[in-house]
Amino acid sequence: MSRPRSFPFVLAIAALSSYATRSSAHDGPFGHSHGSPIAKAAREMAGAANNLWASLTPEQRLKVGFEFTDPLRYDWHFIPRPRKGLPLKEMSGEQKALAHALLASGLGQNGYIKAETIISLEQILASIEKGKGPVRDTELYFFNIFGKPGSTDPKQPWGWRVEGHHLALNFTIVGDQGIAGGPTFLGTNPAEVKDGPRKGLRILGEEEDLARKLVKSLGDDQRKKGIVQEEAPKDILSLALRKAKPLEPAGILVPELNAEQKELLNTIIVLYAERLRPELAADDLGKILKAGVDKIGFAWAGGLEPGQPHYYRIQGPTFLIEYDNTQNNANHVHSVWRDFEGDFGDDLLKQHYESASSDHGHSK
Repeated sequence: MSRPRSFPFVLAIAALSSYATRSSAHDGPFGHSHGSPIAKAAREMAGAANNLWASLTPEQRLKVGFEFTDPLRYDWHFIPRPRKGLPLKEMSGEQKALAHALLASGLGQNGYIKAETIISLEQILASIEKGKGPVRDTELYFFNIFGKPGSTDPKQPWGWRVEGHHLALNFTIVGDQGIAGGPTFLGTNPAEVKDGPRKGLRILGEEEDLARKLVKSLGDDQRKKGIVQEEAPKDILSLALRKAKPLEPAGILVPELNAEQKELLNTIIVLYAERLRPELAADDLGKILKAGVDKIGFAWAGGLEPGQPHYYRIQGPTFLIEYDNTQNNANHVHSVWRDFEGDFGDDLLKQHYESASSDHGHSK
């Protein structure tokens, strides 16, 4: 999906979220129809996960596969650390190709390019640090599958994850009821490559430039609300918490922005949403629209010029976007999309278990 840059704010989000709602008009009260975009996405993810599973040895399956209820599903992080799962390093060439196909099944085109390029930055870090930091390895990215993909029970939940340094992608699939993609974390170190053949590479440059353009467009009165701190926090405030909570203060709200500023904010939100495949991005944007765009706030902290430590967040009733660039002389980005009720499929699973309980009661 291309990002519209000329619609009024509400119409722009509505146009993107309609991708899901157009095809969900005939969905039943308990989920998406078999032909809906979300159901199609669920089938494609299950197919990619099962293709990878079929290629693995019994020993590899023990590393990659976990029960859906395993606490590991919630144990996520974006720092270098020991991880459970099957890393790319322990896969054959064919298996790596299938693992990357699973990764691609959850992401939009831009999201997939960013994820792959983030992985490649480990090579640059290794050359910069020369063994003085943590182990840097482009193949220390781990795959987990929770539960049974594409179970014959149409409402049986399952999930999968890809995780390593500066990349954490979590997906929960609840049969034909829906898919949750989150928490979704992308980070870059360096944020801008300063030397070598890839000098000037900025994987998350658009995320920085658009937000800076927005904050610098604020008038004096607007800045009193939009700039919440002179000094940027040292990291995203939600860190790797199991459940994210709304942050205060909210910043400047949408009704206090002019038309051009609203379009900028819209573009940033859509940029983050489109890290995931179009069906999931549309679902997330639909949630935002339903909850009310007038309740969305933009908050900035830190310097306004490139190279100065800075931070921003965009927060609405359903979601939180955080971006922080303070470490390594403001050349090290952490960014995340959190859903207050939907991370790890919490809202979908609640509906699923309530529906199952109701069905069980009626069957007595």
